[in-house]
Amino acid sequence: QVQLVASGGGSVQAGGSLTLSCSFREYTTSWSCLGWFRQAPGEEREGVASYAVGGMTSYAESVEGRFTVSFDNAKNTLYLQMNSLKPEDTAMYYCAAEGWVGSCRQRRRTGSWGQGTQVTVSS
Repeated sequence: QVQLVASGGGSVQAGGSLTLSCSFREYTTSWSCLGWFRQAPGEEREGVASYAVGGMTSYAESVEGRFTVSFDNAKNTLYLQMNSLKPEDTAMYYCAAEGWVGSCRQRRRTGSWGQGTQVTVSS
């Protein structure tokens, strides 16, 4: 599996915004689903958002209405725009393109993970 590198994390205050990026050296047309996951210390990894070929997106209930996932075909880059950040959004964020279990909307996958980017939201 291809391991991807997420970037754009940082430290912000509650209510702030961040945009995460995940660049693909070579976009593979066999990839039908792209997504973002996060893992906070002591917690299981959570599927935050997914982007299916054709543009259909899905979000975890905890981020619905605040986060937006998008893909720039020209730049081969997946984005996660995060607004109205909360302290509970603090986690390491990862992007993924392979290893999906079930449909893209289910936001579940197996396999290894690439380099994540830390997001810390202070109250």
